[in-house]
Amino acid sequence: MMWGWNGWSWWGWVLMTLTMLGFWGLLIWGIVALFRRPGDGRHEPPEPERILAERFASGEIDEEEHRRARSELGKRHGITWHDERISEVRARFGIGP
Repeated sequence: MMWGWNGWSWWGWVLMTLTMLGFWGLLIWGIVALFRRPGDGRHEPPEPERILAERFASGEIDEEEHRRARSELGKRHGITWHDERISEVRARFGIGP
């Protein structure tokens, strides 16, 4: 005897299978998304200002090159630069006067 059969054909079984797969997939995705920290495994390109400051601080470029590069970045990307940034970079990384 087939209680609850009610004449379902193959499409009913396919529909049930896909629904269950969708349910479990959505549940697992939700749990993973809940416990994942933002930014895990994703590396965004660093900001041009930070790269320039790091290069200046490490001594790769001198002050003149730094001023020229920040001027060019300002033109290209609309970055507003302040002269006190150089002293901040020097103080932060402990270089120069």
